[in-house]
Amino acid sequence: MELIPLVQAGRQIIERYGPTGFRISGAIYLGPVLVFAEETIIWTDSAMTAEALAPVVARGGVELLLLGLGRHMVPLAPALRAAMKATGVAVEAMDTGAACRTYNVLLAEDRRVAAALLPQR
Repeated sequence: MELIPLVQAGRQIIERYGPTGFRISGAIYLGPVLVFAEETIIWTDSAMTAEALAPVVARGGVELLLLGLGRHMVPLAPALRAAMKATGVAVEAMDTGAACRTYNVLLAEDRRVAAALLPQR
């Protein structure tokens, strides 16, 4: 699915998502990714744990983390939500398509958002 809203130049926009990966600002990524306004990185430890999401906290400046959990949303463990909240990062879990669309809209609004995305398998 094509996803191209109006955003500032140099921002990481999620253009496509699918069962194997993503196209973000013209680059193809196979597998899970962490998307920040300034860069996208391969998410090597894509477990839904505070340790796996540590790169988001370490980067700083993120107020909201969108978790794209694949084709179907699953409930987020309360302990993970609490651990992230303790670091100042709110977390919202949803299916990957919804996370991609929401990320693009919030990025266009210049919000301090990041996305941890699993492909839609």
